[in-house]
Formats: sequence, structure tokens, C-alpha cells
Amino acid sequence: MSNILKEARQFFEACETGKGWEACKSYCQPGATFSAQSGAIADIESVEDYTEWMKNLFTPIPDGHYELKSFSEDEENQCVTAFAVFHGTQTGPGGPVDPTGKTICADYVYAMQFEGGLIQHMTKIWNDTISLEQLGWA
Repeated sequence: MSNILKEARQFFEACETGKGWEACKSYCQPGATFSAQSGAIADIESVEDYTEWMKNLFTPIPDGHYELKSFSEDEENQCVTAFAVFHGTQTGPGGPVDPTGKTICADYVYAMQFEGGLIQHMTKIWNDTISLEQLGWA
């Protein structure tokens, strides 16, 4: 397993279990950028802010967890992709509405671009509309 694949895997695990920026920053370049074409996270521009958003998601969805489907590296382009499904039930406070008891089952992909052995940019591919509807938030 290559170094960037190991780093990406450790970052992914920390991010997807809600550990936040403190646990994720050692895998990222200072000022690592973030992008997504999903309304719920469209204003997030840094990996730091995204990891904190994920951390906060575990308040309304305390049982949130991922099911990893694929994890791969494109060595030539220094890019690692992760395909997973996020599962959970909104039983906690902190969502846009009181706890709904509804569940989410959302496919998503991370594309993590590396530079100097650390994440320089991450893109999340996710259909937030379906996810928000599943939770009763839209």
C-alpha cells in the first residue's frame, strides 16, 4: 500500500467517524481546499471546515456510520477516491427540525488530491437533496 493511500485511509476514518479537524489536520496541507456541488455544503471551502461539519453531523445523527465500498489510488495523478454509503438515524438535536427518527442511506464519493504526501484538495460528490428528504429535513 502506498503512503498516500495509507494517509487517505487514516484521514477518511477520522473524518467519517466525526473526529473533526484536530484528528484530520495531520493528513492535510495547510489551507487544504474543499469543494462540492451540493447545496447543504456548497459554502464550505476548506477541508478544515468540512471535517468540523462532519463532526457536528453526529449531534443530530449520533449513530452515523459509513459502509466503505471502494478505496483506490491513481498514482499518476496523486489522487485517492473513496466510495461509501453513510447510514444513520436522526435521534438527536441539532438538525433543522426536531428529531424525526428517520434514517439516511446516502452514497457519496471523496476525491482527495495529494501534494507532497498530504491532501491538498478534496471534492465530495453527494446528492444532498435525496439525503435531506430521507431525514425529513427537506
